[in-house]
Amino acid sequence: MKKDIKFSTRMTSENRTKIKALAAKSGMSMSDYVTACCLGKQVVVIDDLKEVLKELKSIGRNLNQLVTLAHMGRVAVIDLESVCRAFSELCDAVRMILERKRW
Repeated sequence: MKKDIKFSTRMTSENRTKIKALAAKSGMSMSDYVTACCLGKQVVVIDDLKEVLKELKSIGRNLNQLVTLAHMGRVAVIDLESVCRAFSELCDAVRMILERKRW
């Protein structure tokens, strides 16, 4: 959404420093952070999410390789659809967390 209105407020330098730090920790601009807080939206900060995403990508690559080998007939895989479904649900859950993190 386009930001078309400027809003200013007065506060102590200590409060500004705290808000700036919280915004930085959440990965948001001060404007987005203050707007989210004022509108009662939940700001979620997840530490070490990059490591989780890295692991998910690795699992996905391995799963893709396994599917490719199964289609080639080089490996026999039992109930691969349930594994794919579980991985997809896990990815969806992480995606939802990321969306909540943004707002």
